[in-house]
Formats: sequence, structure tokens, C-alpha cells
Amino acid sequence: MNPLVSVIIPTKNSEKTLDRCLESIKNQTYGNIEIIVVDNNSIDKTKEISKKYTDNVFNYGPERATQSNFGINKSTGKYIYRIDSDFIVELGAIKEMVEVCEKNGLDGIAIHNTSAPGLGFWSEVRKLERDTYKDDTLAIGVRFFKKSAFESVGKYDETIIWDDYDFHNKFVNAGFSWGRVKSQELHLGEPKSIFEIAKKGFFYGAEYVPYLKKHPSRALQQVNPIRKSYFKHWKNFIKNPIITIGFIIMILVKFSAGLLGFLKSVIFPS
Repeated sequence: MNPLVSVIIPTKNSEKTLDRCLESIKNQTYGNIEIIVVDNNSIDKTKEISKKYTDNVFNYGPERATQSNFGINKSTGKYIYRIDSDFIVELGAIKEMVEVCEKNGLDGIAIHNTSAPGLGFWSEVRKLERDTYKDDTLAIGVRFFKKSAFESVGKYDETIIWDDYDFHNKFVNAGFSWGRVKSQELHLGEPKSIFEIAKKGFFYGAEYVPYLKKHPSRALQQVNPIRKSYFKHWKNFIKNPIITIGFIIMILVKFSAGLLGFLKSVIFPS
């Protein structure tokens, strides 16, 4: 049995990375795949690129969660795999995720994502951080899952930015089973500067309150800058002292900016 997998890709002015993303899906060792691209009014060549790989190209918005829900509603696969347009998927990933779910009777998979190589210093710093999360239970989100589980749990929350974490929490709380695989996703959209890191931290901090209200206990754990996973993978930090110094700077900047964003949203709610 080779059940159909529906790959859902929300896009927004994604021409810089989309070709590599879609090429990695097209070249998967698993053949029974449908690709669904849901674009949010791009003004670049996103739609043109998408149509080279699939006829299932739609225009819908305004945000990623809304696009994902729309794409999943259009899908016909047994399994859903939702990825962002700035990821490359390792060639055997979908085959491995299907096989693990089918063999073990699982409802979903959390595939590890790490920084793609050759993107600069801060990307290497982010890779150090990301790779400590391979077995972490907090920085995790099931994005490969049975469509039936999605329909039971309910759609991605379109009112919050932390939609991946929120969906994972609902998925687990509903009693659905999930596992991990050895395959990885490689992230192309890494920050080029410490300013970009600060800007992103501020943005997510400013959008934190709605997620905190939905999942107070877990949300607080997920924004703790001191993670058990860092200590568990301490050997990673001593391999490259320069990258580790960058990691310390990044954590200080990211969480400080996030705190400022959070305070801004509390004091000056929109």
C-alpha cells in the first residue's frame, strides 16, 4: 500500500526558495504525492514557479494558518505534510514518514528541521541551537499527520501566529500518537544578521499573549531561555567555541527582543 500524501505549501513572495523546496518534493523517493500550493497574493514569480510543479495552485490568505487550512480542505490524501516554502526536504523523508506511521500505527510524525549549510555565521549558530532539539519535547510540532486526525482535532488556529505549536498541543491532548524519523528538513530562510534575529524575536513576542492564554503551562516552558536540551547536548557546544559565543549572544538578543515585544503587546494592545 502506498497511500497518497498531500503536501501543503503556503507561500508569500517565495520565489527565492520555492524552486528548491518544490524540487525536493518532486524528487522524493516516495511517488504517490500531490502538491498543493496556497499563495497569499504574491507579487513576485511564486505562482509561476509553483505551476511548473503542480496544477494545484490557489490564491488565498491572509496568513499561513488560513492558507494551510484551505489547502488541507482541498487535499485528497490519507496523509497531510505541511511545510513552509523555505525548506528543502531530504529525499527519503516522505517515504520514511509513511512507513513509520503505517508500520507502527501512528497518527503523525514530527520531522526534525535544521539550518541548511552555507548560509553564513548566524545560520551556523541557529543550526547549533536547532540540533539540540532533535529529542526535545518542547520545540516540537507534528506537521505530517493523517487527514482524519486533522479533521478530528480541528483546523490550525487562524487567530494566532504560534499555530504549529498550538496544533501539536491539540493533537497530543486529543490522544493521537506520533513519532520521529531520521530524515530532516533543511531551512533556507535563516537570519543574515543579529538585527534580523532581534526583529523576529520581537514579532513572536508581540504575538505570544493569545498562545499563552490557550496553553499557559506549556507556553511558559517553551519561552524559557534555559533549556534542558542545551545541557543534554553540551558536547555540541564545546566543538566550536566561536559558534557557541554566537549562540549565547543570539539567545540574549532573541529573548530580550521577545520580552520587549510581549511587554509592548500587553501595555499597548491592538
